[in-house]
Amino acid sequence: MSVATRNGTSLDAPVAPPKVVRQRRVRPGLLGLAVLLIALGGLGAAFAVTSVRSTGSYLAVARPVEVGRQLSADDLVPVRVSGGRELHPVRADRIKEVLGLRAAVRLTPGTLLTPAQLTDAPLLGPGQQQLALGLEPSQVPARKLHPGDRVLLVSTPDSSAGGGDTTRGGTRFEATVIDTAVPENDDVVVYLALAVRDVPAVVALAADDRIALVLTGAA
Repeated sequence: MSVATRNGTSLDAPVAPPKVVRQRRVRPGLLGLAVLLIALGGLGAAFAVTSVRSTGSYLAVARPVEVGRQLSADDLVPVRVSGGRELHPVRADRIKEVLGLRAAVRLTPGTLLTPAQLTDAPLLGPGQQQLALGLEPSQVPARKLHPGDRVLLVSTPDSSAGGGDTTRGGTRFEATVIDTAVPENDDVVVYLALAVRDVPAVVALAADDRIALVLTGAA
C-alpha cells in the first residue's frame, strides 16, 4: 500500500501486523477439580438410586419381650428402613410366619427383628419338668428374674436334725427360669425347668424350707 505526499512522491505505508489471539491456559489443578466434581455428582446420583431401591418394610420390636415368650401382633410394628438388608431383618409381609414363635433372646423396643432372635423350642426341654418354687422377696437373688435366667438350687443345712448337726447341705441342682409371679401375699413364685431326676429331692427340700436360689446367668 502507498500514499501520496505533497511533492507528488509516494511512500510505502507501514503494514499493520496481524493480531494474535492469546489462548487461555487451563490450569491442571482446575481441570482435575472439574473431573472430580463430575465424578462425585455421578456417585451421588447412583447412591440415591440405590438407596431408594434398597428401602423396604421390615418388622421392628414394639415393646419388651422376655426370653421364651411367644410373639403376638402387639409386640411388632412394621417400619420402612433404607439399607437394612445387610442385617437380614424379617420382612413385614412375613408377620404371620413369626407370630407364635418364642423369643430366643430378650427383645428390645426399637430394634429390627431377625430370624436368629426367634425359636420354636419351648424353654422346657427334653428330660425336664416344671416346678413352682415359692420364695420370700428377700430370698430372690435379683430384683426381677426373667425367663431364660439360669439359677442354682442349693440345699441348706437341716436345723432340726438330731444332735444339732446343721452342717449337712450344699447339694446343688441346676435349673432355668420359665416365668415368675407375685401373688397377693407378696411372695415370689418362680417357675423352673428342672431335670426329672432332681424334682423329688427339690420338692422335699422346698417342703422343709431348705432351698436357696442363686442366680448364675442372666438371659
